[in-house]
Amino acid sequence: MKKFTTVDDIQDLDDLLTLAKKIKAAPFAHPKKGKNKTLGLLFFNPSLRTRLSTQKAALNLGMNAIVMNLNTEGWTLEFEEGIVMDGNSVEHIKEAAQVVSQYCDIIAIRSFPTLTDKQKDEEEHVISAFLKYAAVPVISLEGSSEHPLQAVADALTIAEYKTVQLPKVVLTWAPHPKALPHAVPNSFVKMMQLANVDFVITHPEGYALNTEFTNGVTITQDQDEAFANADFIYAKNWSSYNDYGKILSKDTSWTVTTEKMALTNNAKFMHCLPVRRNMIVTDEVLDSDNSIVIAQANNRTFAAQAVLTKLLDNGK
Repeated sequence: MKKFTTVDDIQDLDDLLTLAKKIKAAPFAHPKKGKNKTLGLLFFNPSLRTRLSTQKAALNLGMNAIVMNLNTEGWTLEFEEGIVMDGNSVEHIKEAAQVVSQYCDIIAIRSFPTLTDKQKDEEEHVISAFLKYAAVPVISLEGSSEHPLQAVADALTIAEYKTVQLPKVVLTWAPHPKALPHAVPNSFVKMMQLANVDFVITHPEGYALNTEFTNGVTITQDQDEAFANADFIYAKNWSSYNDYGKILSKDTSWTVTTEKMALTNNAKFMHCLPVRRNMIVTDEVLDSDNSIVIAQANNRTFAAQAVLTKLLDNGK
């Protein structure tokens, strides 16, 4: 593995999950693997689980971790080519990426979408620029259209909690007061297509994801039908893709409730967090024994550590 900015960078999912499980069983088994190596964590947007879990994963491997919030602590970066920099931007990505590459052996970047400029978002404007100009491996800590580290943790969680060989996994849209990105659902869709699962997406009219991600996937606008006999329910909001970045509905009938969960095969409830209680999911479901959101969040460390291990091994 030379970079990790998309689920497509996974060469062998079973191999990666096996590694993550071994790491989880003994997270401090290789404290010198990252000796004298530095991970640069660059954040253009807020983070809790992604920042802490990736930093912890680096420390478990003996790496140094440098964290910088670019929007508040760094110079304003310019990403356009051939531009006359007579505005607010102080430093061009060409220099910035090369300089950071001298300080860090791996660069990890978090950058959310605009949700207004579809083309710019799909080009992964920020992460693509680092990939172009950085001289070291790049990791996505969530980009405009994918969140691959989250998807690895999701797959690890399903592998741990499944009770049948071919579990039914449902990704369901749920209401939210704000327009949210497509990164988590997109990467989860890609991951479930790699995994050995019976996968279904359910969402209201107008909330179809980019067909480049969902081609070949079973999709229904009947949430009850989707939930029937499901083994895992993954709830997530996303804004409209076709009417890009817009909120078309806040229909609370799509909130995951105990009544909805009763339709399932005693399904486990999943969410990437943070979660809006009693909008995405009711307290009763989120606080139930079938909720595995905390275990899912815990797996973020081992997912990141597995990816870092692959990148470090590749650099030998």
